[in-house]
Amino acid sequence: MKSLSFSTRDIVCGLFFILAGLFFAIQAYGLDLGTAFRMGPGYFPFVLAGILIVLGVIVIIQGTQIEHEPMGPIAWRGMLLILPAPIFFGLTIRGLGFVPSLFLTALIAAFASNKMRPGMALLLVCALTIFSVVVFSYALGLPFRRFGPWLGQ
Repeated sequence: MKSLSFSTRDIVCGLFFILAGLFFAIQAYGLDLGTAFRMGPGYFPFVLAGILIVLGVIVIIQGTQIEHEPMGPIAWRGMLLILPAPIFFGLTIRGLGFVPSLFLTALIAAFASNKMRPGMALLLVCALTIFSVVVFSYALGLPFRRFGPWLGQ
């Protein structure tokens, strides 16, 4: 007979997904839902909330069925560098412009890995910046400043 092992972490995460999904479903239900062919403003959030609830149920079921390995150490370096990177980009894009903001944001995010070396980070960040400028500025013709007023442009 197979013994059941419960993963408290998965059950708590599943419950969190379900509660978050219920919260957003209640918020979306106050809006006009419409139909699948004529969607109202609440339709898409309501569907996403439903998906979140279903994922929560799946996580809970897996938490009671599958034997889990112990959780490894938390990657604090990654969280401290990845999470603020898009915030930095949003706060500096108007002042610095697209090119310096993207370059610095990618440089911040590049050092989230312990394996990243400065030379490789600079190479990757330069390639990403050049590629993004070519795609967004030249190919798509998006109207944004490449260099902003903080740099005297």
